[in-house]
Amino acid sequence: MAKKTKTKKKTPKRKKRVTKQRGKIFKWLLISCFWLFIVLVIYVGYCYVTMPNIEQAIHRTRQPSTTITAENGNEIQSFGSVYSSIIMPDDLPKYVSQAIVATEDRRFYEHFGFDIISFTRAMIINVMHRRYVQGGSTITQQVAKNLFLTSQKNIKRKVQELLLAFWLEHKFTKDQILALYMNRVYLGNGTYGIESAANKYFQKTSNDLNLREAAILAGMLKAPSRYNPIASKERANQRAKIVLQNMVNAGLITSKQMAQALTMRLGPEISDKVLGGKHFADWVYQDVNAILGEREEDVYVHTTLDQDIQEKAEKILDEAILANRNKNVTQGAIVVMDKDGAVRAMVGGVGYEKSQFNRAVSALRQPGSAFKPFVYLTALQQGFTPNDKVMDSPIQIGKWRPENIDKQYHGEVTLKEALRQSYNLATIDLAERVGRRSIIANAKKMGITTPLVNDATLSLGTSEVRVLDMAAAYASLANGGYAVWPYGILEIFSRDGYERYMRQADEPRRILDAQSVLSLSKMLEEVINTGTGKRARLPFFAAGKTGTSQDFRDAWFAGFTGKYVCVVWVGNDNNSPMRGITGGTLPAEIWRRVMLECAK
Repeated sequence: MAKKTKTKKKTPKRKKRVTKQRGKIFKWLLISCFWLFIVLVIYVGYCYVTMPNIEQAIHRTRQPSTTITAENGNEIQSFGSVYSSIIMPDDLPKYVSQAIVATEDRRFYEHFGFDIISFTRAMIINVMHRRYVQGGSTITQQVAKNLFLTSQKNIKRKVQELLLAFWLEHKFTKDQILALYMNRVYLGNGTYGIESAANKYFQKTSNDLNLREAAILAGMLKAPSRYNPIASKERANQRAKIVLQNMVNAGLITSKQMAQALTMRLGPEISDKVLGGKHFADWVYQDVNAILGEREEDVYVHTTLDQDIQEKAEKILDEAILANRNKNVTQGAIVVMDKDGAVRAMVGGVGYEKSQFNRAVSALRQPGSAFKPFVYLTALQQGFTPNDKVMDSPIQIGKWRPENIDKQYHGEVTLKEALRQSYNLATIDLAERVGRRSIIANAKKMGITTPLVNDATLSLGTSEVRVLDMAAAYASLANGGYAVWPYGILEIFSRDGYERYMRQADEPRRILDAQSVLSLSKMLEEVINTGTGKRARLPFFAAGKTGTSQDFRDAWFAGFTGKYVCVVWVGNDNNSPMRGITGGTLPAEIWRRVMLECAK
């Protein structure tokens, strides 16, 4: 028989020691919890006293929206935040708010601003995936963040968000909180609130939304830039299916209703929105702020932009630059305007998403021989005729010894021959005879706004100019000698339809005599027909001039037809040389293609 093992009994002394140790641990835990509680209270108090002023936040002003539209009324771009008038949940079909609640906060009507169940579930899922997968914020917390706080993620903001959520739950009813959310939530493309989003994506008011549209808007709340129909119709529809399934799971709709919703027609797409025109919109937006000054109302700006010409010009420039990258051509700009200065198209560069710099308005580049018409116009004004002779022979001015592009000397040539073949030496000779100051005066009154250096190189276009200014100057030739001020805004009116600005036509102001302009126009017509601009030749009247700066750093073509003026520049932002690109090659070809599109 096995021996029984005896358990050793604890002595009273040992029991006392264990009890004492447990007491110490309990006391240490109690003290730690107490100090942790004190620290927590202090931190919450700090978060409370550093919260933003609630009253100021509620009445915080926003950047008013500015919607830029083309001449045909189609939208080019919107600036600022687009809000609508306040919409209450009761004003909408019930399924609109149901879709939002079922997706964003299904226990919204049960919790007190913080949903411990949803929060715990989200934390467990995030821990399991070892990354942020699901959020646990309630609609009330999102309202607190949207109204009073920034989107910065840190503990302080989360504590303040929670405190404000409790305040909102105490101050407002659930329906009022939901209304705040529905009117302030961001829904992509600069729109805030259900009403603005319904207008933006479906061209209807929010009370006309069908179930499928409501599901799409509710689905966008997770990631507005990703799930909106403009960014991706496929992603928007896939997300809407999840929203509808959430509604089925919550018992708000049946599976049959979900199936029917998925077949419902959506409001018309914004297929008529202008593709491109962003540089033009930026240019116009600056003028809007200069005209209206400080304001709080949303406005619509009706402009001169021709959607068809703009889209074609952007496409032509993109294709041309892409095809010539092997010749180190990376950028370009185009301006098309009417003879009175109305800008019909403005391409400020290739790749607006990568660079918003507007090369048509802000870049300063050497025009090369595209500047020469100012010299010949001045000569015609002083009594020269196109058949008068100048010398195309070696010239030395100080240490400067200019040359023709063909490295040849052509002796005595007529003015029209010198301009047609773009002889540098003959042009310098003519410029010195008519006077540089007179040339500069003509260029300034025709629209050149940048400084022009009064030296011997002036006539060869070494002073930097803007593409837009060159277009204005050539427009003065196209319209027979009248001053031109480029403009893009026709009228500005408020969202309520009140007129805030209406452009008044400029009084015609003659700045050039008609005969000189007519003679120069004929000379520029010959440049295209038989001279350096032959690649710009059209099956109808066209006049223009090529321009190439030193080392092929800039290449231009500037000219006009019976209706339009167009200036094209190509080059590189870093001013590096192109490989053999002159004004008579790529710019002339681009100009011809754009002018053919304008004629359609």
